[in-house]
Amino acid sequence: MNTLRDPLLMPLTAEHNHQQCVSRALNTAEQLCLNRGVQLTAIRLQVLSLIWADHKAVKAYELLDRIKPLQSAAKPATIYRALDFLIEQGLIHRIESLNAFVGCRCSGQPHELLLLICKQCEEVEERAALEVMHTIANELTAAHFIVHSKAIEIQGICGKCALQSLSESST
Repeated sequence: MNTLRDPLLMPLTAEHNHQQCVSRALNTAEQLCLNRGVQLTAIRLQVLSLIWADHKAVKAYELLDRIKPLQSAAKPATIYRALDFLIEQGLIHRIESLNAFVGCRCSGQPHELLLLICKQCEEVEERAALEVMHTIANELTAAHFIVHSKAIEIQGICGKCALQSLSESST
């Protein structure tokens, strides 16, 4: 697969059709769960939809606040059970450094994580970074290190925010 042409791994841009992105993510989730014989319950689907509201990381208690109007009986445990299921199915990622969650842009395929977290707009971009991950895998093998999970989180300023800052400073 040519990841440079894969629309799921392309950088988020002003031309990004987020509604199409959300529809694709939810359809993929439903299909994967059906194929795996696991239930994507109404509450799990609602939590997933809330996570996909944008490409920003969202904390569990923010999800609880957002879901209360839809599910008045929702408790923290309800949200955490849904999050655990969604992580287990590879539909979302936990961003350790923020203690938050973001939708997975390529749920249907095994992959490793390079997450670029913008400190300005708070959007999170998932990248394949095959060469980086290959180099890390070689180092782990050389160290005889057994990996349980692998994600690289990098915080900084995204290209969109950097360009916006440059244009604002030139005016």
